Amino acid sequence: MSNIIRSLNRAMLTGSASLIVMATAHAQTEAQDEIVVTAQKRTERLLDVPLAVTAINGDALNDRQIFDTNTLVQAVPALNFQQGNNPTNSSFRIRGVGTSLFNQGVEASVSVVVDGVVSARQVQSFTDFSDIERVEVLRGPQGTLFGKNASAGVINVVTARPSKTFEGRASVTVAEGDEYRLSSTVSGPITDTLRARITGYYNDVGGHIYNAFTQRNENGFDSWGVRGKLEWDATDRLNLLLAADYRQNNADCCQGVLVSVGNPQRLQLIGNTGAGANNRQSWNNGATFADSEQKTVSLEANLDLGGATLTSITAWQKYDIANNFEPDRLGSSVPIFVTAGGAGQFDYNYGTTGIEQFSQEVRAASNGNGPISYVVGAYYSDLHIDRAFSRRRAVCATGTFGQPCTPSGYQSLAHFAALDSYNVSGFGQAEWTVVGGLKLIGGLRVQYEKVTVGGQRTGPMVAGDGNFGGAASVYAARSANDTAVTGKAGAQYAFSRNAQVYASYTRGYKGLGFDTESGADFANQAPVLPEHVDAYEVGFKGRTADGTLTVAVAAFLADYTNLQIQANRSDPILQTIQFVQTNAGSSRTKGFEVEATVRPSRHFSLTGSVSYTDASINVDGLNCPTQFQAAAPTVGVGGVRPVNSCYRYQYLNGSGTTVTSGPVQDVRGGQLPASPKWRISLSPRFEHELGDALVGFIQTDLTFQSDQIFAVEQDPLGKQDGYAIVDLSAGFKTADGKYSLTTFVKNLFDQNYYTSLSGATLNAASPTLIDLYANVPKGASRYVGATASVRF
Repeated sequence: MSNIIRSLNRAMLTGSASLIVMATAHAQTEAQDEIVVTAQKRTERLLDVPLAVTAINGDALNDRQIFDTNTLVQAVPALNFQQGNNPTNSSFRIRGVGTSLFNQGVEASVSVVVDGVVSARQVQSFTDFSDIERVEVLRGPQGTLFGKNASAGVINVVTARPSKTFEGRASVTVAEGDEYRLSSTVSGPITDTLRARITGYYNDVGGHIYNAFTQRNENGFDSWGVRGKLEWDATDRLNLLLAADYRQNNADCCQGVLVSVGNPQRLQLIGNTGAGANNRQSWNNGATFADSEQKTVSLEANLDLGGATLTSITAWQKYDIANNFEPDRLGSSVPIFVTAGGAGQFDYNYGTTGIEQFSQEVRAASNGNGPISYVVGAYYSDLHIDRAFSRRRAVCATGTFGQPCTPSGYQSLAHFAALDSYNVSGFGQAEWTVVGGLKLIGGLRVQYEKVTVGGQRTGPMVAGDGNFGGAASVYAARSANDTAVTGKAGAQYAFSRNAQVYASYTRGYKGLGFDTESGADFANQAPVLPEHVDAYEVGFKGRTADGTLTVAVAAFLADYTNLQIQANRSDPILQTIQFVQTNAGSSRTKGFEVEATVRPSRHFSLTGSVSYTDASINVDGLNCPTQFQAAAPTVGVGGVRPVNSCYRYQYLNGSGTTVTSGPVQDVRGGQLPASPKWRISLSPRFEHELGDALVGFIQTDLTFQSDQIFAVEQDPLGKQDGYAIVDLSAGFKTADGKYSLTTFVKNLFDQNYYTSLSGATLNAASPTLIDLYANVPKGASRYVGATASVRF
C-alpha cells in the first residue's frame, strides 16, 4: 500500500508540475480577475496579504458540491476535519493542530468567523454554505487580529450583502441516498439608500448507515435556516448592516459501524450484520442523535473618516444542542449479559449545551496607499454556557453471554455546570513602507480574561440507583484569570504589483479553561493552562502579468507549549467513559504548502495544491492503548520511566505508602491526530461554447492524503492508510449565466475511508482482543446527483 501511495504521490507532483509548465508556455494576454479578501480585517488583494490564505468564492464551492464547513477540507491544503460521536467532539485542524479538548470550558483552536462574528465554541462552526460570497482559510496562529481562540488558524466565512439592483437565485440538488437540498435568495433595493437580502435553505439528507436492528437508515439529517440582511446608507459616509440568522439541524448523528472484529464473541452481539472495512450496517437501538439550534443577530456600522474607516460589529448569539450517544452498541431493548458486573444496557448517555454570547468589536483601518497602513481596535465578549449531562446503565451480575439478563442493579448520574467568561482586549497591526517595495510589519494584542465554572453532580437519576462515575457533590465554583500579550513581526518585499515575498514571526495564545463535564472536581479543579505558540512563516506569492499563472508558496514552523489536549481515562472493560483535560509538554508542526492556478486559455483552468505537515507531540502520562495495558511493566519508586511504551509506576503517597499507578505512557515525537503528512489536490476544469446560447463544462477534483492516526494515545489500531478521492462533474449553463445544470459523481472510484476510528473490548478476560468501530461519512461511498440553478 505504501508503495502505491508513494507512486501516486510522485505521479501527482510530476503531473501538476508539467501542467504548470505547459500553461506558462501558452500564456494568454487576458488578466485574471483580482481576488479580494479581508484576512487582515481590511479589504485588500489576496496577492498582497503576507500570510498563507486560501480564498474560495461561492461559485467555486458550488462547482465542487461543497455544501458546508465539514466538506471544506476538499479544497483547502492543510485543513482537516475529525468526526466525533457527536458535533461537540468533532473538530477542525489546520497544519496538524486543532481542538483536542471537547468539554465546553475551553476554546477552539481553529476560530470560525461568520460575517465578522466569532463563534464562541467549535460546535457552532459546522454550518451550511448558503449564499456565500467567499470563504477564507487563514493558516497558522492569528491571535493578533482574531484573538485567543485562533492558535491554529481561522475559517472566515463571508456571506453576500444586499445588492443595489434586484436579483435572485435558487438551486436544487438531488442525489442518491435520499439527499435533497434547496436554497434560494432574493436581494435588491427598497429605496435609494436602503437594501435588503433574504436567504433560505432546506436540506433533507437520508442516512447512509443501515441499522439492521431498527431497520432504518441513520447518520442523515434534516436542516433549515433563514438569514436576513438590511443595509442602509445612513449618510454618504455612514453605512449600517443589520443581519439576523436562524438555523436548525436535526441529525441522527453519529452512528459508528464495526469495521474489524478482534474478539469472536462480538459476532454474537451484532445480529447478522457482520463486520468489515466497507461495513455500512449497525446493530443497536438507534438512540444516537444530535439536535441543534443557532440564532445570531449582528449590527455592523462603517463610518468613513477620510483617512480611515471606523467599524463597529455588535453581535448576540445563542446556540443550543441536545445529543445522545449509545455506548453499548447492543441491538436490544432489554439488558444483555456480556460480562459479570458490566453494563448489560447502556443506551442513555445524554447531554445538553446552551451557549449565549454578547460581543462588541470596534476598529479603525486606514484608507489609501500611504506609507503606513494600520488596523487598530478593541474587542469585548461576555459568554455564558450551561452544560447538563446524565447517563444510566443496567448492570448484570450473572447470565448467559449474549442473552437477555435480569439486572442486578442500575447505575446513573446527573450533573450540571455553568460557565461565565469575560474577555476584553486591545489590538493593532501596522505596515510601514520603508523604501520601494519593502514593508515592515508589526502587531500587538493585549487581552485579559476571567473564567468562572461552577457545578455539581446531583447523584443518581433514579432513586435506588448506584452512583455511575462519581458520588453526588455540593455545588462549588472555581475562577481563574489571565493576561496575555501576543503579537506579530515581519517583513514583506514586493518585487512588483504581481510578486512579493514575506517572512513573519507570530506569538499566539489560547486561553485557559476549566472542565465542565461530569468527572470534574468543581471544588478543587485547577484550570487547564493557556496554550502558547511561537510560529515562523516565509512565503512567496506571485502571478504572471496576464494572470495566467498564480502561485503561492509558504514554509512554516510552529512550536506549541502547554498544548491543551484531552487524555482518555475511560475503562473499556468496565464501560466507564472519562476524558481528562491536561496540557501536553510540547508540540511542533512544520512543513510547506504550494497552491497554484493556471489558465492557459479561457476554456481551461487547473487549480492544485500540495501541503506537507509534520505535526508531532511530546506528552507524559497519557492512557495506553487497551491492548498494551495488561502487559505493562511496573517501574519502582524513583525508577527510570520508559518512553513510547506502556508502563505502571510506583510512588509514595502522603502517608508514605507505596501506590501503583494505572497503565500510562510518555509519548515522544508522537503524531498529532487527524494530521496526515501529505495533502494533494488537483482540479482541472474545461469550458467551451455549445453554440451561441450554451456553455458546456466538465471538472475533475482529485484529493489525496497520506496515513493518519485518530488518537493522541498513538494507538496503532487507530491508523488509517492514505487514500485518494476523485469527484467528477459536468453540465452546461446558458451564456448569460441565468440557468445551469450540473451532474456529478462523488467518489468516482468508490474509495472507502473513515473520519474516526476507536477500539472497544468486551470483558476483562480478553483485554487484548480489540474490536474497531469507525465513523464513515457519506462521501466514503460513490454516489451521483445533480444540481439545477437559476439566477435573475
